[in-house]
Amino acid sequence: MMKKAVFPGSFDPITLGHVDLIYRGLEIFDEIIIAIGVNADKKQLFSLEDKIQQIKNSFINEPRIKVTSYKGLTIDFCKSVNSKYILRGLRNSSDFNYEQSIAQTNSSLSKIESVFLISSPQLAHISSTIVRDIIKNEGDCKNLVPKSVVI
Repeated sequence: MMKKAVFPGSFDPITLGHVDLIYRGLEIFDEIIIAIGVNADKKQLFSLEDKIQQIKNSFINEPRIKVTSYKGLTIDFCKSVNSKYILRGLRNSSDFNYEQSIAQTNSSLSKIESVFLISSPQLAHISSTIVRDIIKNEGDCKNLVPKSVVI
């Protein structure tokens, strides 16, 4: 049976940390669906269309990566694409505490398992929030994002 994982997030923008995690996830899963959560209340730097294109361009030579968007609960999206797994990255203990609560809630509401990968040490400092701040202040973030993120 094919192991399929959903990697959910806002990806505003996708970072080299995300890219590293996704490629490492392909060592565990046969397919990874990068699922961009749509939250109308959250101010985004990049449009949904731009984010989809940036991500697709980052994985243009990897057929096991799919990119889509969704609204609502991640576990409901997982069920709709027949995925039993959610892939998440952990940069630090704050991420762990936050993600643990979500994973436990998801587990109590469904049979969907959360699988955590620890960020690679050289990329653990990168976050979309930091990258957005750099972009907004016209700084250079080319060493933090894939080439597909056009600024």
